[in-house]
Amino acid sequence: MNYPKLKRFSHHLQVSFSRLNIICRCLYKLYAPDALKQRRNINRCKISDSSILALLIWQASLGVESQRRFCEKLGNLSHSRFNRRARMLLPLIYLIRHGLNEEVELSGDILIIDSFPVPVCQPIRNRRAKIFRSYADIGYKATKKIYYYGFKVHAIVSDDGYLLDYIVTKASVHDAKETVELITNAHPDNRYLLGDEGYLGKNLHQRLEQMGYTLWIPYRKNMKNAQKHNKHYLMALRRTIESDFSLLSYYNAENNRARSLAGFQERLEVAILAYNMAYCLERFN
Repeated sequence: MNYPKLKRFSHHLQVSFSRLNIICRCLYKLYAPDALKQRRNINRCKISDSSILALLIWQASLGVESQRRFCEKLGNLSHSRFNRRARMLLPLIYLIRHGLNEEVELSGDILIIDSFPVPVCQPIRNRRAKIFRSYADIGYKATKKIYYYGFKVHAIVSDDGYLLDYIVTKASVHDAKETVELITNAHPDNRYLLGDEGYLGKNLHQRLEQMGYTLWIPYRKNMKNAQKHNKHYLMALRRTIESDFSLLSYYNAENNRARSLAGFQERLEVAILAYNMAYCLERFN
């Protein structure tokens, strides 16, 4: 495996709203299904679907968590109507994200897998929270050494920072359990994967090898041959996913304030789309 020096791209969406609106209009023409374009009474909408999409990405780029507060800043935009229109565009956002995946040719040979937490309440309310009761549960956030109630997002990211795909599970689900499904869904051309100690295990390595992928993870310090195995370049490269997750947090991927599953997925998809759009705009101009 070669270790070239790779350029990492910024994921801050540094465009004006007018240019973002033009980009979203082009994406809408390319990816919107006919059922969405030709739905009933679409001509009576005062704001086009592409403008709603641009507003959603603009809200994420500004880091505004509350959709109600965002609508109040715009003045003449109804929060309830904007929320309904946003949920209606969820299939379109999904198609755009996967369409970009097919268009983007990754510059590196290595992929990084990891997960980040998405709490839906404060830790003090972990045991009595009722929201998403059938879907979320309590997990452990190792970075802050606290337990949280919510979800966990398992993601696969290229070495230069492009997010290929993700899976949402309960907070208690172990990282290694979703790796095979994540790779199967993304089906990347890159064959080298980097993970952390959470992906240790012979069974996972063997299953990935059968699929044609090689997984490298750092050994714990007390493991045999750890000093020889833990190559500093690969460890440093693997840690870059933490920077990517911090930028996703800037787009409110971790601070999801939705109160329905559809709203939760829509806001997460918007955050990832805004993140990947910033990558594409800087890399391909």
